[in-house]
Amino acid sequence: MSRAPRYSLLFALPLLLFYQALVALQPAAKGGGWRNGADVILQQLFVWLAGRRGPLAFLVLLTAVGLWLVVKDRRAHRGPLAPGIFSLMLAESVGLAILTGVIVGSLTSQVVRATTALALAAPGDVSATTKLMLSLGAGLYEELLFRVLLVGLLGVIAKVGFGWRPWAAAAFAVGLGAAIFSAFHYVGRYGDELELYSFMFRMIAGLFFSALYVLRGFGITAWTHALYDVLVLLL
Repeated sequence: MSRAPRYSLLFALPLLLFYQALVALQPAAKGGGWRNGADVILQQLFVWLAGRRGPLAFLVLLTAVGLWLVVKDRRAHRGPLAPGIFSLMLAESVGLAILTGVIVGSLTSQVVRATTALALAAPGDVSATTKLMLSLGAGLYEELLFRVLLVGLLGVIAKVGFGWRPWAAAAFAVGLGAAIFSAFHYVGRYGDELELYSFMFRMIAGLFFSALYVLRGFGITAWTHALYDVLVLLL
């Protein structure tokens, strides 16, 4: 049930609300322009179409599509929601966030023989509140962009455009999507300096989150990613 929209998307909703609240609370004179990079990429099309109202149009559309999927799912599955499911999903996400660094770091160390903990790129002089905002945005918008949209699109291209079998299309989409996800962290003014270990760490993390998305749904994957970044950036 954690993969169903009525649970998965509602579970991810607090990430959206907390992220937007933290963006709005940033002081205008200090870092008022900070946003997660994946969020900016997703908004860009709407900025081109609607100008300054683009970000608001994007947020409204994102919320409307999510609520439509939830309502559609609720109509197909009558009966009250089980609050205990959300509690278990949160507990699972916390556990997976703690394990993410261990699992991904161990696999990466087997490839490049080095160990460290990595999260999203962020300069050291930003406040803890801004780091928290960036972490929540990473879980929400990076999973939406790189797992839901990118991996999904690459899979369709491989299956329909190339005529590949489902397993081959899925492997292609997940592998290329993970490489693009890793490369994303080195783009822009605040991107990290390109290094073999960090690139491999994030690529393996991309494979891990893709598998988690397929097996456990968007909500748990988004919270796991966000909580992992919170643990690394803040602690």
